[in-house]
Amino acid sequence: MTEKNLISLLTKLERTQDLSDEEFASLLEADSSAFCAELALRARNTRERYYGKDVYIRGLIEFTNYCRNNCYYCGIRRGNERAQRYRLTCEEILACCKAGYQLGFRTFVLQGGEDSYFTDERLAGLIRAIKKSHPDCAVTLSVGERERDSYEKLFEAGADRYLLRHETADKAHYESLHPAGMSWEHRLKCLRDLKAIGYQVGCGMMVGSPGQTTAHLIKDFRLLQELQPEMVGIGPFIPQQDTPFADQPAGTAELTLRLLSIIRLLLPQVLLPATTALGTIDPRGREKGLLAGANVLMPNLSPVSVRKKYALYDNKICTGEEAAECIRCLSGRVASTGFHIVKGRGDHPGFKRKEGR
Repeated sequence: MTEKNLISLLTKLERTQDLSDEEFASLLEADSSAFCAELALRARNTRERYYGKDVYIRGLIEFTNYCRNNCYYCGIRRGNERAQRYRLTCEEILACCKAGYQLGFRTFVLQGGEDSYFTDERLAGLIRAIKKSHPDCAVTLSVGERERDSYEKLFEAGADRYLLRHETADKAHYESLHPAGMSWEHRLKCLRDLKAIGYQVGCGMMVGSPGQTTAHLIKDFRLLQELQPEMVGIGPFIPQQDTPFADQPAGTAELTLRLLSIIRLLLPQVLLPATTALGTIDPRGREKGLLAGANVLMPNLSPVSVRKKYALYDNKICTGEEAAECIRCLSGRVASTGFHIVKGRGDHPGFKRKEGR
């Protein structure tokens, strides 16, 4: 396809938020640096239409690395006997929130493995405690698959958002990444339940995961169109040495950036992070992500003593400018892109906040 035709597809995607499967494939497979630059520019212009130059920050608290699942790609999988397991106490988590609040964070993301210790009652109590101490802040959960009644209890306790990556929208591909007993159908049911309950919902896929094809990515786009999530978190697959996929090649920054830009045009108002994984495979990955249409960063608020233990993949950045304490350093890097970090919850523009949330 000629460069002129590719540019016309971008115009169509901007106007309609839709393309045919063949047209999406052309965008994904185009080998043109000029096209990629134009794609990023249009994504950047689209995010500025809704968010200006603002970049939202989320304080990430990785509060447990115990997990009941045995996903083939994940370093905290149940079967990894080399993982150094930990759980933060409620007091430790609240201390992270207090420190983060003083640094300017107004969203806290509680992320962990699917740890049965954290029952609905424990998690609900934790959410209420955070909301009591910081009523002007949003609480985001990222704790995997649960049943609808569990999600409802956590929502009633005050949770505002929920991140649950779908990983891949293709059932066979999903089953190649997960052991028997994990269900693609249940993963999608969880996402639909979360939307129905009223959470601001985030989903997303791994980029370059083993076996991924252009056709799989197009299915991901179709799922995003159906779900209309408020957030989409994508990042490159990075192998972890103690998993069955240790020898698989990593995803690329180039494809991740291209997908960020396409998703921005597909869902113009979406909250779109430039992820830690992108910063791990490219020293300027997060800056490039912002220039490709992203508008969210998630620095780490976890205690320094546990950051390296939350090893989802190898070589994860967990000190220096990834750490929330170095917010001044991060602000400088963001400023180098022409954007700026802002305080605030950073809700999706379509979100209608209810009293007490």
